[in-house]
Amino acid sequence: MAGVNKVILLGNLGADPEVKYLEGDNVVANLRLATTESYKDRNGNKVEQTEWHDLELWGGQAKIAEQYLKKGSQIYVEGKIKSDTWQDDQGQNRKRIKIRVLSFTMLGGRSEAMGSDGNSAPQQSQPASRPAASNATASSAPDMSPAGDDDDLPF
Repeated sequence: MAGVNKVILLGNLGADPEVKYLEGDNVVANLRLATTESYKDRNGNKVEQTEWHDLELWGGQAKIAEQYLKKGSQIYVEGKIKSDTWQDDQGQNRKRIKIRVLSFTMLGGRSEAMGSDGNSAPQQSQPASRPAASNATASSAPDMSPAGDDDDLPF
């Protein structure tokens, strides 16, 4: 039986992306993503619980993250769990869990998605294995509605 390793997260960045340029035109970006869950305890008090996730983006996604994401940016992420194991200086075995991002979408208002050059950021990065046209967002499609017509759909 085959397994499934899929993660979906929606949260805010806790810091600006850390981007490293490696040999052979490889680029990696590391991000810290906070997801916050709110609920009421038995006494009716509101409780917020925040989890922090280490994200890893490669190639074109890393370059997009470097250019457009900053601390506080809200993003939707799809990826898979990846673990790293190593021995530290004291000989202790260490393990770190991270999320290898396969695709992400930048969320939030226009001001959050503006690049330093004043142009709007792309709304979604593409996984390397998919053609760009198969994952297009509605915002990138040309507007085919007649000028001045309002949408009469009830939803």
